[in-house]
Amino acid sequence: MNIAVVGTGYVGLVTGACFSEMGINVTCVDIDFQKIQNLKQGIIPIYEQGLEELVKRNSKAGRLGFTTDLASCLNNVEVVFLAVGTPPDENGAADLRYVWEAAKTIGQHISKYLLIVTKSTVPVGTARQVKKIVNEELEKRSLNIPFDIASNPEFLKEGTAVKDFMGPDRVVVGIENEKARELMDRLYKPFTLNNYRMIYTDIPSAEMIKYASNAMLATRISFMNDIANLCRLVGADVNMVRRGVGSDSRIGSKFLYPGCGYGGSCFPKDIKALIKLASDNGYDMKLLKAVEAVNEQQKTILFQKINTLFSGNLKDKTVAVWGLAFKPETDDMREAPALILIDSLLQAGCKVKVYDPATMEESKQRYGDRLYHAQDMYDAALDADALCLVTEWKEFRLPAWAMLRKIMRNPAVVDGRNIYDKKELESLGFIYDCI
Repeated sequence: MNIAVVGTGYVGLVTGACFSEMGINVTCVDIDFQKIQNLKQGIIPIYEQGLEELVKRNSKAGRLGFTTDLASCLNNVEVVFLAVGTPPDENGAADLRYVWEAAKTIGQHISKYLLIVTKSTVPVGTARQVKKIVNEELEKRSLNIPFDIASNPEFLKEGTAVKDFMGPDRVVVGIENEKARELMDRLYKPFTLNNYRMIYTDIPSAEMIKYASNAMLATRISFMNDIANLCRLVGADVNMVRRGVGSDSRIGSKFLYPGCGYGGSCFPKDIKALIKLASDNGYDMKLLKAVEAVNEQQKTILFQKINTLFSGNLKDKTVAVWGLAFKPETDDMREAPALILIDSLLQAGCKVKVYDPATMEESKQRYGDRLYHAQDMYDAALDADALCLVTEWKEFRLPAWAMLRKIMRNPAVVDGRNIYDKKELESLGFIYDCI
């Protein structure tokens, strides 16, 4: 089976590599010439566990190819996935220009039956508009070439995207007819041999499922952060509360961890897009507006704690920041809580020393010499007046506390992910604060 995947970001590249691993011939398409040249040489543009090995292995086997020319591969494929970026525009809505451009190109060059599948996170109605654009281009060519559309939203977590794709808890597919269903069944058959669930819906429902899923997860995070802030005021322990709440089988424990706010490429933009979609249809998403507001406030909490620690006198203080990515196992700094903390510290006159296992080059491009980019976690903590844990990478979980006690100027730890033990640190002479 031959398919094409348009877009080589997190979703597109993972999708293409994983399908090729199952024996499907995949052509990945991107308008970025340099990125395609790099991929042909096995140079991966993102940090994602297991992805580089997949790309190199399947490229060598001839099952995975890369091109900048979508038109050239349309005659040889049965399915085209649209996995291009859909960033938020200035109003919060998803920017769909790359989806429209791909649809237009398909309409201009299609010569036989094709199933066009939206894989990007897109608002309800996008697939219908893709169909309209392709039809308009076919009319200009005075052709009546049959094609179908489908929606197949992704549910990949950055850091475990390959694992999620190869072993999904469900595959959601929105279709209009049996022919499209048969093609998607064939495509996903290698993945469903282990009884993974295929959930077929109409196309608008599939498009909504992606947004609703992310909105629910974001809601759980903001809810728990709100509870954590209240626990602090009333003297309760949020970790005990979380365990008690999560033990309820109706609720469960996932995404109930308090922290310094969510970030990344999905939750922030998808919440904004869903709020905008509702507004465009005359509905006010009050709950999601509150979720977003709580998260924006929560991203400031680490700076507030450090500011309180030094009674508002932060000028010339040195603060070490462990973790810059929005979550572990990724180099993605988009909407990361660390950015809010660092910007606030710099504005307050602090010297900021940072370390992250994966994002140092990105940070250097973003901040330049305004930050000290440390060689390792202990280099960052050297002579620091405070240490702030922002991203819970595994290597940060069990540091050498005795060494830190010696090399820090002031033994203060602000734990943004609640991974350390308060009693242990205080017994070692540290000042400790957490969410």
